[in-house]
Amino acid sequence: MAGTDHGHTPAAWTGVIIAFVGFCVSGAFMVVASPIGFIAGLVIVALGGVVGMAMKAAGMGAPKPEHKDLATVIAAAKAAKA
Repeated sequence: MAGTDHGHTPAAWTGVIIAFVGFCVSGAFMVVASPIGFIAGLVIVALGGVVGMAMKAAGMGAPKPEHKDLATVIAAAKAAKA
């Protein structure tokens, strides 16, 4: 297991579930030899990515880690050496 919460968010789960359904639809129509159904499945896969990104933008994804200012990091490194 990862030491972080990578992917354990509503946005990630929703996007992956929608993409998985699209993958199943596309696979089923590939076996049936229906190009329109296959393409529809691919559209559903892409829709899963869009929904996941939209939910992340709405605040349902993992928060971005804070980045320290470069000047602060340099000053701390110099202070540690002294």
